[in-house]
Formats: sequence, C-alpha cells, structure tokens
Amino acid sequence: MIKVTLKDGSVKEYAKGTTVMDIAKSISEGLARSIVAASVNGEVVGLNFEVNEDCELNLFKFDDAEGKDVFRHTSAHMLAQAIKRLYPEAKLAIGPSIENGFYYDIDLEYRLTPEDLEKIETEMKKIAKEDLAIERFELSREDAIKLMEEQGENYKVELISELPEGEVISFYKQGDFTDLCRGPHLPTTKKVKAIKLQNVTGAYWRGDEKNKMLQRIYGTSFEKNKDLETYLHLLEEAKKRDHRKLGRELELFFIPEEGPGFPLFLPKGMELKNELLKFWRELHRKDGYVEIETPIILNQKLWETSGHWYHYKENMYTVDIDEQQFAIKPMNCPGGMLYYNFKQHSYKDFPMRVAELGRVHRHELSGALNGLKRVRAFTQDDAHIFMLPNQIKDEIKGVVSLIDKVYSAFGFEYHLELSTRPEDSMGTDEEWEAAENGLREALEELNLPYVINEGDGAFYGPKIDFHLKDCLGRTWQCGTIQLDMQLPQRFDISYIGEDGEKHRPVMIHRVALGSIERFIGILIEHYAGKFPTWISPVQAKILLVSDRFKDYAEEVKNALFDKGIRVELDDRAEKIGYKIREAQLQKVPYMLIVGEKELNEKKVSVRSRDNGEMGAMDVEEFIANVLKEVEERTNVIQA
Repeated sequence: MIKVTLKDGSVKEYAKGTTVMDIAKSISEGLARSIVAASVNGEVVGLNFEVNEDCELNLFKFDDAEGKDVFRHTSAHMLAQAIKRLYPEAKLAIGPSIENGFYYDIDLEYRLTPEDLEKIETEMKKIAKEDLAIERFELSREDAIKLMEEQGENYKVELISELPEGEVISFYKQGDFTDLCRGPHLPTTKKVKAIKLQNVTGAYWRGDEKNKMLQRIYGTSFEKNKDLETYLHLLEEAKKRDHRKLGRELELFFIPEEGPGFPLFLPKGMELKNELLKFWRELHRKDGYVEIETPIILNQKLWETSGHWYHYKENMYTVDIDEQQFAIKPMNCPGGMLYYNFKQHSYKDFPMRVAELGRVHRHELSGALNGLKRVRAFTQDDAHIFMLPNQIKDEIKGVVSLIDKVYSAFGFEYHLELSTRPEDSMGTDEEWEAAENGLREALEELNLPYVINEGDGAFYGPKIDFHLKDCLGRTWQCGTIQLDMQLPQRFDISYIGEDGEKHRPVMIHRVALGSIERFIGILIEHYAGKFPTWISPVQAKILLVSDRFKDYAEEVKNALFDKGIRVELDDRAEKIGYKIREAQLQKVPYMLIVGEKELNEKKVSVRSRDNGEMGAMDVEEFIANVLKEVEERTNVIQA
C-alpha cells in the first residue's frame, strides 16, 4: 500500500498503481467529475497517471491554472486533429496552451480564411462528441523519428532530433491522430465542448525570420458555453476600451511613426498625467518621502558597478561623450546610490525614504511594443528606502499601506504574491531568512492574504508583487516591493552605527504605479475613457445655445478657471443637441448649457455624464460641487 497526502493534509492508503482518477472517485464521485488534472509531488499529471509511491496529491479543476493549462493543451491537440482531417497535406509544428487559450502552428500552402476557421471549429466540436480516449505512449528516439517520418511530419522530426540524450520521448494518441507531446492531457476529448477559434496569423518557425513563415491559429476553450460567451463578451468590451484607440479619440496621446515606442502626450493627456503625479506627490509627502531627480545619462563605470553593463546592456541605449561610453538609464536605482553616497549617514538618519519620478529608456523589440503598456521611454515611480534591519517590517507595512491608498483611489482590487529565494541568488541564508520573514510578518500583521511564489524572487532579494484587477477582471502586475542585498554591497554604502562603526544598511526598492505610462493605459481601459472628475482632462464643458450668450459663457468659464477647474467652451455655430452628443463622446463629466434662461437667472443648466440632467444651478454651487469631488477624489466606474 502507498500513502497519499491530500491538499487538506489528510492521508489515505491505496494499492500501488491506483490512478489519480480512481483516487478522486474514492473521495467523491462529484469531485471525480469536476477535476481535469492533478499534481503528484508537485509535477502536473493526467488523471490516468498511476501512483506507485508515497506522495502529495493535488487535484485540479478547470478554474485552477494547472487545470486550464491541461484543458487547453488538449484543445490544441484537437485543433491539430481537426486540421489534419480537413487538410491532410498540412504539416504540424507546435501547439502549446497560452494565457487565455492555445494555438497551433501549421505549414499549409493554402491560406486559411475566417470561414475556414469556422469549419475547423465545427470539426473540433465533432471530435469532442466522439469522446476519443487520449492515450500516452513512449518510443525510442529511433522509433519516434521513424513514426514521424512515416507521417511526413518533418517539423516533429527536427524537434525529436534535438532532444537531449536520455530524454523521454512521449506521444499522445486520440482516435486516428497521434502527436509528439510531453503532456499531460485530459483522459478523453469529451470535456472540450466550448471552443472558439479566434484568428490566424503568420509566425516564423521557431521565431526565426530566416525560417519559413507558418500559419498560427489561435483559439480558446472552456468547460461551459456560458463561460466562453462571457469571455468573448469581455474581449469585445476590451476592444472598445483599447487605450490606443481611445488615446487618439480623446486626444490624450499617440505614438508617432517617427518614434516607435516613444509616446507623445497631447495637452489633455498631460492634464491627466500631471493630476496623477500630483496625487502621487501628495501621498509621498504625507508618508515622509523626499523627492530627487537623478541624471538620465551616466557613464559606463557606474553601470559596471551596478552590474547592468554586463547583464542588461542589450536593453540599454549607449552614447559616446568625450571619448567615454555613457548609457541612458534603463533604471533609476544606481542614481539612487549616488544620492545616498553624497554624504556619510548615521543610524539616526533612518529610515530614509527617497522617491523619484525617473525617466528611463529601454530598448524593447519592435514586436513587443503595445501602446502605453510596452514602450521604450517611460517614467518609473521609484522609491528607495534605506533602513536598519529592525525597521524592515514597519517600512514594508508603510509601503503596503501607501500602495493600497493608490489603488483604492481608482477602485482597483488586487492580490499579493510573496516571491522567495531563487536557486541563483546572492547573500547568506541568515540574510534571506530575515528578509523573507520581514516581508511575511508585515503582510500577516496587516491581515493581507498572499500567495507564496516559491523561488521567484530576484537574485538580490525577496519581493512582494501587487497584481491589480481592472473592471474587466484582467490582472496587471504594477506595484512591487523588493529587498535588495546586492546594490548596497556593489556600491559599498554604509552608515555609522551606535557603536561608532560602519555598517551596511538594508535597502528596499519599490514602485506603486510602476510605469506611469503603462498605468495611464490601464486607467484608460479601466474607465473606458470616462475618468472620475478629479482626474478628467476636461472637467466641464460650456455649451452655447447661440452666440448671443457668449459674453456670459466667458464669465462662467473664467469663474471655473479661476477656481482651478479644467474647463472648455464650445462656441461653434452648431445646434445644441450636436454639441451635447460631441461632449458625451469626449466623455466630459459635466456639460453646462448656457442660453437665454441661464443668462437671465445667472445660472447654468447642468448635465452630468454619469447622472443625466441635474437642472439649473448657481455657478458658485456648481463650482463647490466639483471642487468637493476633486478634493475627495470621488471614484466613478462606468460599465
């Protein structure tokens, strides 16, 4: 008998060779019907896997990341099988699961159309109905190559030939279809019923432009049709909210052809950006940070000291000045070290909270660029905190609290991950233990749930990552807190302790927003351009009924402007209905209509973007209401 430890800590005994599925059935038939994969001692396996030794067993449903991966990997094989049925001449390359779906690369002379994708999708659903058993088998290298050669799958032959000696070469068979694969997979094809093939693009074999261009078919799959429909609806909503599209329509920013990856912010975009930075500065001032600005260009020696010259140079822009090599900074941290070393510090100076809205440049590949979300020049809201070892926990708590205030202001939910020591790391066991405990205890004292991301810390220290969730349920990694045990050593920074001797301070890197540009991109999509009043580029728009009332409209505009309200006047010779529609399309929070009645009563007719008609209002009353919204930073989320 073997002992199986389940996720809840209970231990059960089974005969050697019992499958994962049979173990699940012994617990509950309902559980067995709901699971799609498992892990044995941390290794993800299929439900037909035979357990032959004492182990820890986790059972995964579709909702688990491991479950989705296996489910969609099986979906990719079903896609390949459908292609081979409809286009027997097609050659198969690779077909992995990816975030939110799967793809398969194929070599086919015929260019697939959207109509063809519908045919393939129908065939996949047919394969699901056939309930084909999925069977794993292994072959020697020689037999594996022979099998793939017989099937004319030259890409698979190439992959097998490059596998290291001693590598297990496994295949998965479903009906008349066999594919090279490490696995695991579902036991049968019947669970994959909700399928959608989304598009087909070009992709070079192995990502090398010197190789042949293949066709890559993207798709997604779910257990239930309603979940697929929900996902597709969210995709459509995401298209409407695309920050690149809204950025142009709302005149916030654009990416010029002359500067790919280098965004150009327009006046309205700058109003938004400046309001965001104003908010950032207020929070940091209250929390005792000082702000610095470090040079954008620094010499090679500095980047050698920091290690970037040896490990990050391909992502750096360099320039020769006075017969010396310099680099445009890709990160702010080395500049922060220069600030610290400006003078000698005492233990009485700690904690030192030093913030910087630093402009950085990184050479990103052109294919990776994505509006504001992946650029080559951006502003990073860095802060470096220097402290004593016994201050770690309190400083971490302070940073978490600050980041929470930032995200809460925009209505973001978030979850936390604590990443621990990787295999390749520097520092002693004692240093890592103290650092990890400091992070862990801070989170626990704040009663914040977190997930341990084992071995995913930076080589110089553990970290806490903030993954925020937008109104579409998408997650974005923005904030991070990293303990650094490398740079203080590399730059030999020190302080004078109570004993009069030199000691090395503890250092934290942290960002709240991350890249300001990227965060703005997220905000645009989160709000669909309907920003809360306090951060809206234009807070009020005055709409003239006719030119006769222009003088009064100018008075109203000046009154709002003098109180700091961002206001525009639409004095075009257009009908008022047209002007209202235009203002709505521009997503302005408030429209102030000025006509004869308003002139006579010295009022404005207020129309709210979010609440509709608000009736006539004294100008002073309207100003007070807007200023209250701004002061309280009232958050509004529109569907």
